[in-house]
Amino acid sequence: MSLSSPSKITNPEMRFDSFSNGKVMPGKKTGRLPAMGWNSWNAFGSGNTEALTRAMADCIVKLGLDKLGYKYVVLDDGCYKSERVDGKLCNEPVKFPNGFKALSDYIHAKGLKFGMYNDIGTNLCAGAAVGTCGHEDTDAASYVDWGVDFLKVDNCYYLWDNATFSNAENARFVFAPKIKGIKIRGTGNAGDFEKTISACQGLITGSCAKLDDNKEYVFGIGTFDGTNTGTSPVGVRSSELHFEVEVPAAGEYELCVEYATSKENGIGEWLQIAVDQEYFYDDLLEPTKDKESFAWSKVINVKLAAGKNTIRLMNHRRQENTLDSYAAMFTGLQKAKPDNDIILSLCEWGKTHPQNWGYKVGDSWRILNDITFQVGGNGNRGFGHWADPGTPSVTSQYNKAVVMDEFAGLDKGWNDPDMLMIGMHGLMPVQNKTHFTMWCMMNSPLMLGLDLRRLSVGDDLYNIITNRELIALNQDALGVQAKRVFTSVPCSVPDKDYIENIDRVDILAKPLADGSVALSFINVSESDKKGNFEITADLIAQKLAGWKGAQAFATAKKFEVRDLWSGETWKNDTGVFEVSELGACDNITIKISPA
Repeated sequence: MSLSSPSKITNPEMRFDSFSNGKVMPGKKTGRLPAMGWNSWNAFGSGNTEALTRAMADCIVKLGLDKLGYKYVVLDDGCYKSERVDGKLCNEPVKFPNGFKALSDYIHAKGLKFGMYNDIGTNLCAGAAVGTCGHEDTDAASYVDWGVDFLKVDNCYYLWDNATFSNAENARFVFAPKIKGIKIRGTGNAGDFEKTISACQGLITGSCAKLDDNKEYVFGIGTFDGTNTGTSPVGVRSSELHFEVEVPAAGEYELCVEYATSKENGIGEWLQIAVDQEYFYDDLLEPTKDKESFAWSKVINVKLAAGKNTIRLMNHRRQENTLDSYAAMFTGLQKAKPDNDIILSLCEWGKTHPQNWGYKVGDSWRILNDITFQVGGNGNRGFGHWADPGTPSVTSQYNKAVVMDEFAGLDKGWNDPDMLMIGMHGLMPVQNKTHFTMWCMMNSPLMLGLDLRRLSVGDDLYNIITNRELIALNQDALGVQAKRVFTSVPCSVPDKDYIENIDRVDILAKPLADGSVALSFINVSESDKKGNFEITADLIAQKLAGWKGAQAFATAKKFEVRDLWSGETWKNDTGVFEVSELGACDNITIKISPA
């Protein structure tokens, strides 16, 4: 991976046009269920140590968490020396005096798995100048030597986007310039042909670009930033500008673009030009004097067929560059150890909508920025919020993840609304319970983020994270994320509409491998709710169209029902499942089995 400019993309599988083809990179394993384990960040931040990590591994075994599936012990940021040694990653000598291989061996000896962390940029989020960019093969070899089973890769100092700690002017790489129009001229066999088309005559696709108020130029050709709340994950998250051109003969034509550049959100310098799916330009344009000064580009040669052609002006590099960077680490791991079992966790915060492309290289992908920025350490437990207008809360993450079921599956990977905050200050017991329910129903990775020394067998926190029947939903062999089949606030399509108003009750349905359905009534609100919250077996089956068990479920005459939190069981012969009252932030989650 170059440090001077984004890589030239030669593999068509790295292109936007290939995102929906369902093909994973050679060597990428499918069929894996969501990872379960413990991550150091929420508990200790950058203050984690070798001693603390060993203590957490001890607790996992002592508390029997490993028997429930919590296998991965993951070091997050703060574990490396601040700079490379002879070009290689090295352990921070005070906090990790015995090195990573010794720690890995200790964890493996307990029957657990070992995880580590890095960043696709130049630095880690906490600042250490040991990001993996340009060092993918070297670092991959180190991870294999250390016996790493899980690798979380962040996105803070990424060179080709305006990431959290990168230069905001890097937006130049991920947005096209303003486009005022194009000029096409025939040459050679193409004959005597010339045509100028203004931007207002073009077709804007997707939902990112716009025509200015005076209808002179198009701006915003690129991809929405999905890091924060408010940007739906459903639908096309980028835009192109299409020009329909009809030419008399097949041949090579000269194309010039009238444009103006900047280095800001919505206006950049990088342009891609394709005719249908054949690319003819993919690079920076010469900067203009300023974003109000338009200029004509140099001639770009394109090939057109006789008759109608679609010339596409675009910039999908926000997604393509990020996929290419994660693919470099994936490829490095394959080189270091072909057929390895390392889980690759993509932590780019949903910025480039990895739900579209993450399945090609990753086992899971973060959907938003961090669920909390108030992590623990030095004796404090950190702080978690139930609700927040930004990303750091249970409901912010849930609101987005709950409509992303179409992107998850055994053949792809899993949407990751970040680590569990159970056990942090700020969350009440009922909120912890529903937080866990949400993550289990949505097939999210279950990564504990608390100091496990605070747990005792049988206490409230322990009873939540060890609920076998909830864990069984998350780890069900069918591997289908729950679908929201009802919400109490007005919307057009419950499983597609991104709703941020938490004053509501949701119903989630999750088909299971044994022909049953898990149904969760969730009060997202911070106040009690009363009402007629109900759904029928027939409607559940309709909403779960494509599930092989749908017809048998819909036509069953009787059902056995079990409350997965209380353990209560009963029979149902009406096919109607209802709840009339839910406490604030509470849930009722049942398993419905045709009798």
